[in-house]
Amino acid sequence: MAKLASWRANCLPQIKCTHVMAMAVQKIFPDAKVTIGPWIENRFYYDFDMEPLTDKDLRRIKKEMDRIIDRNLPLLREEVSRDEAQKRITAINEPYKIEILDSIKEEPITIYHIDRKAVELEYVAGAYWRGDEKKPMLQRIYGTAWESEDQLKAYLHFKEEAKRRDHRRLGQDLDLFSIQDEAGGGLVFWHLKGAIIHGRKYILQHGFDLLYTPHVAQADLRKISGHLDFYRENMYDQMQIEDEKYQLPPMNCPYHILIYKRKPHSYRDFPIRVAELRT
Repeated sequence: MAKLASWRANCLPQIKCTHVMAMAVQKIFPDAKVTIGPWIENRFYYDFDMEPLTDKDLRRIKKEMDRIIDRNLPLLREEVSRDEAQKRITAINEPYKIEILDSIKEEPITIYHIDRKAVELEYVAGAYWRGDEKKPMLQRIYGTAWESEDQLKAYLHFKEEAKRRDHRRLGQDLDLFSIQDEAGGGLVFWHLKGAIIHGRKYILQHGFDLLYTPHVAQADLRKISGHLDFYRENMYDQMQIEDEKYQLPPMNCPYHILIYKRKPHSYRDFPIRVAELRT
């Protein structure tokens, strides 16, 4: 119970801010439709059906949130029936809220008071309604809220330090690796210095021995290892070579197990550490 109470206390500023942010967005952009605004670890977000937002828009929204908070609205929690909730939502023309209401039994309406100096809007991202790419693209605003200004400052400092140490930025600055958009997202190109650090030198320094194994093997090996059953849909088709079926591997471990099985081992051989740089 103590853990649950602590979790609720930590989430409370985030919950309050989702409501305040929705009020601020619709004050500045009257045509914006609200969808859903959950809280997540250390932050909250709200999705809006509206035109794309800019960083300048975020600053306007934050100022409007400050004004709303400064009004010192009373803290109220009102529970209404399903029919009454549907009546109110229909009156303000919020179709997404009607869809949400249809999936639940009842929904309380809440207004919260918070410390405006403990709130910060972070960035905007796109998000499809219900995660369905066939449905409207929404504007998702991320923000964070804390119980005090000092807590917010500590969080923002932590974020800056994490950004400064981000391996993606360091890799670029130190000319270790790059990710080329022309080749595809998330595909790493190791540069000269990066290849040495990431490759043989790193492996050998950490007590591993290097192996090099074939790029293809008989397809039956994948049946024995279980990979064929688990990964069949994501593997390349089999190839017919001299009356045998061969296949590209999804991973190296069956090859390494074959090397291990070639002879008996003494306890003195352990631990065995092997690694492979695949192409």
